[in-house]
Amino acid sequence: MFDFLYTGEQLRLRDEARAFTKWVPKEMILDMDAEKIQFPHEYLKEAGKRNLLGIRIAKKYGGRGLGWIEDGIVAEEVGVASYSLACLWGVGADIVCEAICEFGSEELRQAVVVPLLKGDVYAAECLTEPRGGSDFFGAATTARRDGDDWIISGQKRFIVGAEGADWFLVYAVTDPSAPPHKRMTCFMVPRGKGVESKYIYGLMGVRGGGAGRLIMTDVRVPERYALNGINGGFDVFQRMMIPERLGTATMTIGSVRPAIEIATRYTTMRKAFGFPIMNFQAVGFKVADSVMLLDACRSLAYTTARAADSGTVHAGRLRRMVSESKKFITESCWTIANNCMQVMGGIGYTSVYPLERIVRDIRLSMIWVGTNEIMQYIIQNEWYKEYHKVLSKEDVRDVEMDALGADLSEEKVYE
Repeated sequence: MFDFLYTGEQLRLRDEARAFTKWVPKEMILDMDAEKIQFPHEYLKEAGKRNLLGIRIAKKYGGRGLGWIEDGIVAEEVGVASYSLACLWGVGADIVCEAICEFGSEELRQAVVVPLLKGDVYAAECLTEPRGGSDFFGAATTARRDGDDWIISGQKRFIVGAEGADWFLVYAVTDPSAPPHKRMTCFMVPRGKGVESKYIYGLMGVRGGGAGRLIMTDVRVPERYALNGINGGFDVFQRMMIPERLGTATMTIGSVRPAIEIATRYTTMRKAFGFPIMNFQAVGFKVADSVMLLDACRSLAYTTARAADSGTVHAGRLRRMVSESKKFITESCWTIANNCMQVMGGIGYTSVYPLERIVRDIRLSMIWVGTNEIMQYIIQNEWYKEYHKVLSKEDVRDVEMDALGADLSEEKVYE
């Protein structure tokens, strides 16, 4: 993000995150991409040791007790080493832990959040099902009451960290007769009898993070493991969309930043026709555009983080800003990654540089935690609602009347 906007404490936090990213062994990154490592326990253990998990989680549970700006600072730096590592860093500590702290019991906070932020256990969020992706509320996973317990059956797929998780945040239908937004419950499910994970996907990128399928067969879970009570899953889902999507945006900035650094260094040193290729506008302009887009991404991320931290921004507007951040930043970073590969030519398409892995990894950003088409839908809905509630008030200038023929009402035909 922008160091000139940071406090001294925020700059020190950034440097801590940079030191952690510098620690990451090259072999870990390469072995994850080759799927020799299916889940990097060592990475999360080290993050916990450095107190870099749960930036926004209260100190009493092992977090930092900071805000979204600080979370974004760390997320960007964490993303630099590997997008796959950044995803794992965010899912457990940023998403699942927040869900438990906001909607769960003290028992779950002690059983999951405290050891997770130490790097001793890991938790995965389970949203997508085989029969649907964006149709989240059409989930087929069910839970039926059995005394004080609930019996869960169903499958989730594309679950980041499924192979390494000790706990799973699972949404299940608990009232099939209710409307979609009132029929689901969010449970914390420990790995145990009836819980099976399968590492079955050949991913294009973001490898080595244990992404797999979760199969639950008559899994018994006590009712006290439900977050926000039975049939209260919608509120949990709505709240988690903020860390999912804003977190994705900020870590994507970090993961594409090395592409610009590599392309800048290469185009400075590489010569053609007797000149460094940075001097050719076809090359230099692509790098310039990439730098411009990255700064625009940071600006939107920082503004949205400020909005989230303020506690004064209406929920609908915040949803719009978070969705805008996720869509604009991930699409801009995809453009940046391709620009950087283009200016490096054929060598950028090889394993001599990490650009080809960055391109493969960044492609996921526009799909996961809600496709960018879903982001557009949210932006559209929230914008129209905001217009009718706020922008059409009498104290706002009616610019429609600033036209020569504005009073020709018979010409303004709407039906």
